Amino acid sequence: MLAICSGASPGTATCWWVREVVGLLAARAPRLDRALKKITHKGGGVVLLDGTLIRTRRRTGKENRKNYSGKSKCHGLLVIALTDDRGRLLWVSAARPGRTSEITACRHDQLTAKLRAAGLGAIADLGFVGLDDSGLDADPAVITGYKAARNRPLTRGQKLSNTALAAVRAPVEHGFAHLKNWRVLGKVRTDPAWATALVRSLLVLTNREVSRRPTIFTEVIHPRPARASRTPRTPDP
Repeated sequence: MLAICSGASPGTATCWWVREVVGLLAARAPRLDRALKKITHKGGGVVLLDGTLIRTRRRTGKENRKNYSGKSKCHGLLVIALTDDRGRLLWVSAARPGRTSEITACRHDQLTAKLRAAGLGAIADLGFVGLDDSGLDADPAVITGYKAARNRPLTRGQKLSNTALAAVRAPVEHGFAHLKNWRVLGKVRTDPAWATALVRSLLVLTNREVSRRPTIFTEVIHPRPARASRTPRTPDP
C-alpha cells in the first residue's frame, strides 16, 4: 500500500484489492467528534483550522465546472483539516468540489457547534472570517485575524495581532505538507467521490509515518538553532 501511495506502478494482479485496503484505512480515520474529545482529554484548548485544494485532472462537460476553484485558478477538491498546536493532523473533512468556499464546508460539518460542545477554540486564517457568527457575549469558537477595508486600514495593534496569529498557526502548514507528501495526491485521477476515502486513508498512514519518525517531525516544527560561526584564532606572535 505504501508503494502504491508513493506513486509506484502496481501490477495488474494487485489492483483489485487497492480499494478495499483504502476503505479499511479510511474507516480508521478519526471522526470530528472523537478527534475533538481526544484533544480535550489531553488537556488541550486550541486546534488549528485550515483548508487546502487537492488538484484533480480536468473533466469535460458540466462535471468540469464545479471542480474549478476561482481562488486557486485550477481544478481540484477542497479539504478542511484540523491539527493540534504542533501540526499533527487530527481530522480531515470530506472532499468537496473546488468551487466550495471554506466557510461553507465548515458550516456543512457544523464545526463551530462541535468546537463549543468540546470546549475548544480554533485558530484560522483570514479565509474563515465570518465563520463564527456568535453573539458579542459568547466566547469565539474560531479566532481569525483582521481584514483591512478600502477605507479602513489596519491599526498597529491589529497588524501585530495578525502577525502573532500567523506565527501560532504556522504548524498547520506542516501538517498539510506531510499529507501532500504522498505522490498520489499530486494530481488525483480517480473518481472525485472516492477522493474522501483516499485522503482519510492517507491521514492514517501519515500519522503512522510521523509516529515512526518523531525526530524528523520535531525538527520540521521546531528547527534546530543555527550554530554560531567561529572566528579563526590568530596565531600568537
